Amino acid sequence: MKNLFYFLSMILMFPVVLFYWIYSLFRGRQGAFASCSQFVACIPGLLGVFLRWGFYKMVLPRCGRDAHIGFGTIFSHPTVTIGKSVYIGAYCVIGDVDLQDDCILASGVSVCNGTKQHFFDRLDVPIREQGGEYVRIIIGADSWIGERAVVMADVGAKAVVGAGAVVVKPVAEQEIVAGNPASPIGRRE
Repeated sequence: MKNLFYFLSMILMFPVVLFYWIYSLFRGRQGAFASCSQFVACIPGLLGVFLRWGFYKMVLPRCGRDAHIGFGTIFSHPTVTIGKSVYIGAYCVIGDVDLQDDCILASGVSVCNGTKQHFFDRLDVPIREQGGEYVRIIIGADSWIGERAVVMADVGAKAVVGAGAVVVKPVAEQEIVAGNPASPIGRRE
């Protein structure tokens, strides 16, 4: 039955996917993706979960089976990859990231592309014109990112990031971190 719902979600989302590809000819892939991501984020309930999966399955490089993408979650890059059985809670903001199999992102998680997205060294040039450095983030398999955490560095497989933590340095495999900035508080051994 679940396979039927997945198939139907792709059929129902095909017009949105078609709009995305046509719109990307005029606005660019990045702009079209941002608009469509915001649109599909607003579909409520379990129907929304299936429809979001159908859209992302057709436009992302990878969107694994049984991925759950919660209400209000927005992706900012069309290069995001989502592994199988990934859970993304409601109201997340996801940058350019590789979400590996079985990882969990609680509600309100923000995944930024590094700590240097905006340079601000010069006072004679507005910050918005100074450029920045984007780093693709990897959230390892079977890791758990807690409620309202901000992730700006890689998180290793089987790691845990506490609620409200701000990750500015890579988190090792099986490591448990918490706080602002996030620091190790234990291991999952």
